[in-house]
Amino acid sequence: VEAARLHPSDPYVLIVDEINRANLAKVFGELYFLLEYRDDAIGLLYSPESDFVMPPNVFFIGTMNTTDRSLGLIDAAMRRRFGFVELHPSGPPTAGLLASWLQRLVKNENVEHNLDAPAVLEALNGRIDDHELALGPSYLMRPQIYRSKDGLARAWETSILPLLADHHYGAPPAVLDKYRLASLRAALAAQQLSAGEPQA
Repeated sequence: VEAARLHPSDPYVLIVDEINRANLAKVFGELYFLLEYRDDAIGLLYSPESDFVMPPNVFFIGTMNTTDRSLGLIDAAMRRRFGFVELHPSGPPTAGLLASWLQRLVKNENVEHNLDAPAVLEALNGRIDDHELALGPSYLMRPQIYRSKDGLARAWETSILPLLADHHYGAPPAVLDKYRLASLRAALAAQQLSAGEPQA
């Protein structure tokens, strides 16, 4: 905050990851007031000898994962102080992110395995019925996945399927069959064959 005061023309950003995992009123404390009234000074509980003002060039970005429905959502008071933007895997800027990241990886590291990952992820999300449960690209943005032939299969078995199994807790194991890597790749191959495209 002191740096922001000394350089008022420069933006300073504080990122709070998974902001909905905490009791925001307790975490933000006096900031609750200052987020809305930037020009006002307040006394801090643990530094009562000096007033505190939030500089206008300090910005807060909070991320939240709405998939975890056991967590509390943002209350009305906090909604009033923040703008909300959905970053769904099917829309910008998230859609296409894995494909562009993978293109750079191919160019920089000359990897050659599992280059169908963006299409497989899109096919997977097409089979997930709940909009909130669609998977973003970060699960597959690990270079080691593309350095070996079985890299994607390992990531699928250790990250993707366990996550989907949690979402379908209590359902018969066969429910997961439609999410298996082999099933998705077979469907993509059939689509390519019917469209006359070369297979990956």
